[in-house]
Amino acid sequence: MLYVDTSVLVAALTHERRTTEMQEWLAAQPAGELAISKWVIAEFSAALSLKVRAGQLAPEHRADALAVFTELVEESFSVLPVSRLDFRTAARFADQHLTGLRSGGALHLAVAANHGAKVHALDRALVQAARALGVGAVLL
Repeated sequence: MLYVDTSVLVAALTHERRTTEMQEWLAAQPAGELAISKWVIAEFSAALSLKVRAGQLAPEHRADALAVFTELVEESFSVLPVSRLDFRTAARFADQHLTGLRSGGALHLAVAANHGAKVHALDRALVQAARALGVGAVLL
């Protein structure tokens, strides 16, 4: 199972330097292998809002990206729940202060670890923290 971090989806569905590459990567993955957590759904919306506030995304394009995201998730992703165990694991991961993990990153890693998934991300710090914690991770 490939746990896809929010960074990959934001890059794939908005205009960024690696948009085409991330779209191609997503399209090349085997059916039934892609997963996100319910946390990604909230984080994706927040990332789009941040882009609007920063003037990097027009409000109408935010709506378009969110619609495409919703359809993509329904058609291509398993959506993993976020459980009490995931929150406890995230807290344990965040306790490792040298990793530099913040709560959101710790929660991504916890969900992936507890479901036996490998994290795929554009976030170098997240991937480094994952590896330090023994969570499988790939920097795209």
